[in-house]
Amino acid sequence: MKVDINTYKEIHRPTYILEEEKLRGNLSLIKSVADRTGVEIILAFKAYALWKTFPIFREYIGSTTASSLSEALMAYSKFGNKAHTYSPAYTDYEIDEMARCSSHLTFNSLSQYGRLHECVRRANQSVSIGLRVNPQYSEVGTDLYNPCAPGTRFGVTADKLPERLPEDIEGFHCHCHCESGADVFERTLAHIEDKFSPWFAQLKWINFGGGHLMTRRDYDVERLVRVLRAFRERYPHLHVIMEPGSAFAWQTGPLVAQVVDVVEDGGISTAIVNVSFTCHMPDCLEMPYMPAVRGAEVVPDGPHGDTLYIYRIGGNSCLSGDFMGSWRFDHELQVGENIIFEDMMHYTTVKTNTFNGISHPSIAMVKAGSHELEVLRSFSPVDYIERMD
Repeated sequence: MKVDINTYKEIHRPTYILEEEKLRGNLSLIKSVADRTGVEIILAFKAYALWKTFPIFREYIGSTTASSLSEALMAYSKFGNKAHTYSPAYTDYEIDEMARCSSHLTFNSLSQYGRLHECVRRANQSVSIGLRVNPQYSEVGTDLYNPCAPGTRFGVTADKLPERLPEDIEGFHCHCHCESGADVFERTLAHIEDKFSPWFAQLKWINFGGGHLMTRRDYDVERLVRVLRAFRERYPHLHVIMEPGSAFAWQTGPLVAQVVDVVEDGGISTAIVNVSFTCHMPDCLEMPYMPAVRGAEVVPDGPHGDTLYIYRIGGNSCLSGDFMGSWRFDHELQVGENIIFEDMMHYTTVKTNTFNGISHPSIAMVKAGSHELEVLRSFSPVDYIERMD
């Protein structure tokens, strides 16, 4: 089926839609940064894990990063390569299999390293072992996403590192960004070097984690290139790795939903749609942030009367707070019409849940050039009922 990507008028049920042309645009930019700097940029599954699109990714990148056994197995079986693996805490009953599926495996603490590194080495003699470090500096403004907030459970601070690292620790992993710019990375890098450069001579690689939103329209790509080239000139022996998640899928497609009802209370009109913020767009409530809605503008929340085409949008779960608002439309919303939530391919399909038994939206891809819609996966109540079979 060919679709109109401006209105998606052919779509009548909830659907996440990946636009291949936009995805390839992001991949091309990311590959160009990697090629120009000699840095390895890999895909973090925690933001995007649609494995049916991995053949496209393999044209541009060679590796992925995993944070669980499930993700490591997916990297190995679906992406076709061993993962760069990190977990806050590995379990005795999964560590062997995770090591076998990993090219790199990073420990979160020296205590985990001490207990499990020999198991990792027995399971995979060629795996490169790393340690997550904490520079005690981050410009992430939301504590929920700040890995360097006081009392964090992530990484080892410089004062707790031995002067001489254990012989089989070959790399440092440092993640302290969230949808950040190149200027933030440059400032953060100064803190990383100040804290940890005394150990760099003992390492083979350093992983600067995710949160580098290099595909955002206002991102200063040239500044990033300069910063990375300068770092590599200072430490030419270090293999540099970055593992953004959002950057790959940023602005690559919407979630298309439909209006099911319009209700009013206290001067507030709410358009109830057949998707849920808490089930299908959880970052909107967790971050929180207002998603862009095609054809509408964000206005201050609160009563507006019933003549201005201003609506809250409410999800179809029983959670009282499953709503956002307010948006101004240019017409009165009608039952059955599409509501298009922009930029819904990252941190959505990987975080959806079945609270209230609400079915997941379908997942589809619009082919580049042809605008043909390919449904990658559809869901039904059977998926909920039989999920424990």
